[in-house]
Amino acid sequence: MFDCIIVGAGPAGGTAAYHLAKGGRSVLVLEKDAMPRYKPCGGGVSPAIQEWFDFDFSPAISLKLKSLRYTWKMGDPVEVGLETGQPIWMVRRDVFDNFLMQQAQQQGAELRDKTEVTGIEFKSDRWQVNTANGPVEGRYLIAADGAKGPMAKWLDFKERKRRLAGALEAEIPAQNTNQQKIHFEFGMVKNGYIWNFPKADGYSIGVGTFIGGEPQDFKKILAEYAKSFGVEVNQSKQYGHPLSLWDGNQRLHTQNAVLAGEAACVVDPFTAEGIRPSMFSGLKAAEAIDKSLSGDGNALERYTSTIAEEWGSDMQWAQRLAGVFYRVPGIAYRVGVKRPGATERMGKILCGDSRYSEVADSAIKRLSKSMIPGMGG
Repeated sequence: MFDCIIVGAGPAGGTAAYHLAKGGRSVLVLEKDAMPRYKPCGGGVSPAIQEWFDFDFSPAISLKLKSLRYTWKMGDPVEVGLETGQPIWMVRRDVFDNFLMQQAQQQGAELRDKTEVTGIEFKSDRWQVNTANGPVEGRYLIAADGAKGPMAKWLDFKERKRRLAGALEAEIPAQNTNQQKIHFEFGMVKNGYIWNFPKADGYSIGVGTFIGGEPQDFKKILAEYAKSFGVEVNQSKQYGHPLSLWDGNQRLHTQNAVLAGEAACVVDPFTAEGIRPSMFSGLKAAEAIDKSLSGDGNALERYTSTIAEEWGSDMQWAQRLAGVFYRVPGIAYRVGVKRPGATERMGKILCGDSRYSEVADSAIKRLSKSMIPGMGG
């Protein structure tokens, strides 16, 4: 029997596995796909995650970028250099997730990939996890199986607070991209943005909407945007996927189990950043379960409150900002993105050097003021 079974080998599951195994706990990670596996994702990672680990992530990083480029309907560009200690990391999720999992395995965690979970059952003091390859048992359980995973439902988290957003993405191989900028495009898509995150050997180009609205032709929008980089996106496989955006604090623990990563709905509702919050939740889940295994009866409950206080409190500001920004993107671009100070501050948030709570209030006031006739600057 394992101390902890983790379902899902993404950033949340890998982080939790690493820290639990490093602390001497017996850990089993179950992953339905064969590792390494492709995962549609822009692949932008805040370098702030490095402080949570004692190994170097360099082998898993494709590019480090210090320059952002914003456009409005493919024109009116704004370019800004990141005045931060560390550039933003660009990663490929197959490489990144596998690298993190390998670090966990070196600490003693066991990975069983190609092992789909078919159901779970609590038996007096342990979880029985049924898989296609037979049952396994663990004292604790971390559900880190993503936005589409069944674990939250099986654990009886019936009505999670989350805003499901949609994204369509294509990975486009290219030689000598010479693209050393992170690209964000506003105006071509309603209630969201388009991105081009370069990698060492290609691009990740995607489109996402974050506050609902009528359906849009993502494929057409993506193809038009990709052409501006001389790329035919229709020749690449495209992946549609949901995003579980943060939509309010909520209970993330139950009997001997916690939710982590996108299963816990921690994705940033303004930028759709998901890797850093997923890893943060994995880190805190590991700490809580380690304490619980040592006899702390309130550790799992504190996990819920820690995520609310240390992540959710800032996401409230991100959500408010998204609510204003994406409803009036033309004004937001003019009075927000085009102001050098605003874009520099956004870069600091992306790098983990700043928090929304430090900048969102004044940004929302400026945007709201600009929406009132005669008040705009």
